[in-house]
Amino acid sequence: MGKGLAAGRRGSGAGTETWNLWIDEQPRPGWANMAIDQALLDCAEHRGENWLRLYRWDPYCLSFGRHEPAFRRYDVDRIAALGLDTVRRPTGGRAVWHSRELTYSVAAPSARFGALQAAYIEIHEMLRGALRGIGIGASLAANAPTPGLDAGACFARAAGGEVMVGERKVVGSAQLRRGSALLQHGSILLEDEQQVVLDLTRGRVESGPGYLPHKTQHSIGDVREAVATAAASRWRGIWRRVTETGPVLCLAAAHIPQFQSPAWTWAR
Repeated sequence: MGKGLAAGRRGSGAGTETWNLWIDEQPRPGWANMAIDQALLDCAEHRGENWLRLYRWDPYCLSFGRHEPAFRRYDVDRIAALGLDTVRRPTGGRAVWHSRELTYSVAAPSARFGALQAAYIEIHEMLRGALRGIGIGASLAANAPTPGLDAGACFARAAGGEVMVGERKVVGSAQLRRGSALLQHGSILLEDEQQVVLDLTRGRVESGPGYLPHKTQHSIGDVREAVATAAASRWRGIWRRVTETGPVLCLAAAHIPQFQSPAWTWAR
C-alpha cells in the first residue's frame, strides 16, 4: 500500500473503512483490464476490501456485455480484418468502444452501497460530482427503463441515473454482484466516437444522441484526480494510494485465460 489520503467527509457507509485507490498508470489490453477487475471483485468478496481503480486501454478495444449476443450482432470478419481488439466483460450491458476515455472500477462488499440500483446511483452521483468539480455541467438522467440488450451500443441510449452532459451520455457503466460483493466499472468519455460500434453492427441500427461526437477540454489527469478527490470526499474512510500492485496482478493471472479466450469473447 502507498500513501494515506484524508478521510472522506460524507456519503454512505458506517464507521472508518479503508479504501484502496489504484491509479493505474499503465494502459493495458482489454483481457488484462478485465482480469484485474475480476481480481478486485475477488478481493472484495473474500477479504472485504474496498477498491477504486482508474485505468486506460492499449490497444483500443471493443468490449461486449456478459450476456450480449456479440457473435450475432457484430461483424466478426470486419473486426478481424481491421485488427481490432475485443473482450467480453464480466459485467452486463452493451458494447463499448474503449479509446480516449478514463475507465473506473469500484469493487466493494455489497453492503457498503446497498441494493443494486442504489449502488449504481451512488457511484454515478460521485462521478457527477467529480465532473462538476472541474467545471463540466454533468447531471443524472431522469428515471427511464433500462434499455434491453437489443437497444444498440451502450452509449446509444441512456437509462435512468446515468451521467449526462446535455443530451449526451458521457459515462457508461455496468455492475456485477457475486456473493457478498459487487463490481461496477464504466467508461468516462473524454474524446470518443462510439460511431465505431455502429459501423461494426450488422443490419440497420437507429442512430441517436449517443453517437454524437463528444470532447472535453480537460486532460485525462484532470479527470482522474477529480474522480479520486470526489470519491475520497464522498465515501468515508482512510484512503490509501496503491503502489505495490504485485499481489493483485498475481490474482488477476488466474483470470487471464478466460478473458483471452475467443470462446468466451464470442460465446453468444
